[in-house]
Amino acid sequence: MATLTEKIIAAHLVDGEMVPGNEIGLKIDQTLTQDSTGTMAYLELEAMDPPRVRTERSVAYIDHNMLQSGPENFDDHLFIQSAAADYGIWLSKAGNGICHQVHLENFGIPGKTLIGSDSHTPTGGGIGMIAIGAGGVDVAAAMAGRPYYITMPEVIEVRLTGRLSAGVAAKDIILEVLRRESVKGGVNKVYEYTGDGVQTLTVPERATITNMGAELGATTSIFPSDDLTRTYLASFGREDDWQALAADPDAQYAKTIEINLNDLRPLLACPHSPDAVVPVADKAGLKVNQVAIGSCTNSSYVDLAKVAAVLKGNRVNPNVSLVISPGSRQILKRLADDGLLSIFIEAGARILECGCGPCIGMGQAPNTDGVSLRSFNRNFYARSGTASADVYLASPETCAMTAIHGVVTDPYGEEKFQGIQHPEAFQIDHNLFIPPSEEAIGQTDLVKGPNIKDCPVGQPVPETLEGQVATHLEDNITTDHIAPSNAKLLPFRSNVPYLSNFCLTPADPDFPEKCKAMTGAAPVVVAGENYGQGSSREHAALCPLYLGVGAVIAKSFARIHKANLINNGILPLTFADPADYDLVKEGAKLTFKNLPAQIKTGQVDVEVEGLDQPLSLKIDLGSRQEDLLLAGGLLATIKAEQEK
Repeated sequence: MATLTEKIIAAHLVDGEMVPGNEIGLKIDQTLTQDSTGTMAYLELEAMDPPRVRTERSVAYIDHNMLQSGPENFDDHLFIQSAAADYGIWLSKAGNGICHQVHLENFGIPGKTLIGSDSHTPTGGGIGMIAIGAGGVDVAAAMAGRPYYITMPEVIEVRLTGRLSAGVAAKDIILEVLRRESVKGGVNKVYEYTGDGVQTLTVPERATITNMGAELGATTSIFPSDDLTRTYLASFGREDDWQALAADPDAQYAKTIEINLNDLRPLLACPHSPDAVVPVADKAGLKVNQVAIGSCTNSSYVDLAKVAAVLKGNRVNPNVSLVISPGSRQILKRLADDGLLSIFIEAGARILECGCGPCIGMGQAPNTDGVSLRSFNRNFYARSGTASADVYLASPETCAMTAIHGVVTDPYGEEKFQGIQHPEAFQIDHNLFIPPSEEAIGQTDLVKGPNIKDCPVGQPVPETLEGQVATHLEDNITTDHIAPSNAKLLPFRSNVPYLSNFCLTPADPDFPEKCKAMTGAAPVVVAGENYGQGSSREHAALCPLYLGVGAVIAKSFARIHKANLINNGILPLTFADPADYDLVKEGAKLTFKNLPAQIKTGQVDVEVEGLDQPLSLKIDLGSRQEDLLLAGGLLATIKAEQEK
């Protein structure tokens, strides 16, 4: 009676019991990093000092910081390359493609576990992996051979029936799930897809759904591994990696969501949240300035072949800038071989490098007050690089139709999309991979440019913590707010002291200076629901740590960010009574007494300046997390172990 999720977890369980809500430890088979989070992950791995990685395969990707307007990004690439050589890690060089797309094509294996220092690592669930986004220090610990710990999730069934109509896409399936579940509905849950409708979806379509399942706040999402999975792996010469995997017919789920694919219509997400979902028809006619197609969500061959079907014989509207970023070099080569690249060029599209690009704010920012329609996974406020822009999310089909008409256009019923198939075989080209060399492992000097600074390390929790509220924030503060990620700041992901000067500035421009001005008190952040949603970037914990932040008090936390706070010795506290959120004002002084003892009880009382009675806060930790937090975090714990 086991779900597929439970089967894979059981096969990798090394600690804890598989009871929802319990903390469990998993053996990790594979890891991935990318260059905006990888530098910190490899600095942390260096501090852990293993002779080599202990996973079956670890891969370092260069796909984020490729705009080389100064030396910082290239310096990071060289550092990652040297670390990969020294520890026995595969390197995917700049231009090879987006980590999730490339990993799916070349390394993902059904039934394996994968964690990555990127929140969209669940893309691997499209071929039946347990693939989870994590903070860099967790990934470093897994590479060093340590278990990866998560809360045992509930498993939610998404039962698909029927078949998608012409013009309706896999993107519309996950947008429908987001419409129903919201961006915080998936915390500590896995979404497992079942039903006859699964057999109508190719692996790239499944991967679109699992990729964007990250926006639910979910631990991961997963599809069965079946004959379509086998066909996909065979197209990249990897049929031997396939195995059939599925839930038991009588598997029990915590909840079932029913979606009849016949009834779906094209959807889009409105600014500034992936769950602000409405039918495309409701926005039809909205003038658009920019269309961007690609990202790790929708950059497969089939996605782009459908775009070519629309653009063939047409021109991009003169009032629209259309940019296209293929997901991998192998896809780009096949597009060229099949003549589809010429169609893009003749239609007036701009072809970008195989990388993350505008999805992470690395170039192609919209115009002032502009409207941008994107096939990406996130449309958080200011993430595009233009704070005043309105960014909408939709399928490549909707994006392509909109690009030629200049206004949002509903693709429903468009027959051009019918019959487009995933190629039977790709020309395999690994020229931009550097595999590990036994001669280099343990013998390579790490190359550190001047912008690469040491990772800050948390301090043990004090008996008494004097704090002061530095900022009071609303719901759904994202990691883009906490550690901004635009083209000007991404090159400084290796430099926490510099990056901390911009911590939380999209939400509170004065936050860094207020923290620096506090003497004798640790800055405290107060926030609403779902604090820290979005990216896995641990910089959203490292920058507050550098600024001296001692605690975050929120109504609720996103899963990965809460783990990152614990891993860096920052208290993740929640209000016992959410109404108390309004009582803790900016500037208020706070006193936490007998803090280590209180943490162990799961309840922390705090004295708040101006209130007659202490407020009751909760801290939800397993015993391992308690020990980590009290010691100052995961890296502090490992360094202390090494000194014994």
